[in-house]
Amino acid sequence: MTTLSENGISATYFETDHERVLEFSCEGKTAAVAQNIEGYGMLKVRETPESPEIERYYGFDMALDHAAELLGVQPNDLPIPDSAADMGM
Repeated sequence: MTTLSENGISATYFETDHERVLEFSCEGKTAAVAQNIEGYGMLKVRETPESPEIERYYGFDMALDHAAELLGVQPNDLPIPDSAADMGM
């Protein structure tokens, strides 16, 4: 697990048995981007790591845009831990 905080936003990257997950939190709101553990395939955007997916994206940038929208912040303000930088296709 890796956690990075910048711009009032915390980002935590972790892996489960099935997924790579990047969870963001800001002022009580959360958003998560998940990818299969093999590191390929579409990214799933969720409100929390456990909640149902809202949307799927091929590109990491598009998934981050949606996560930022859920948090009410700008995509460029999202901190990305090095371990999550290679998510997406």
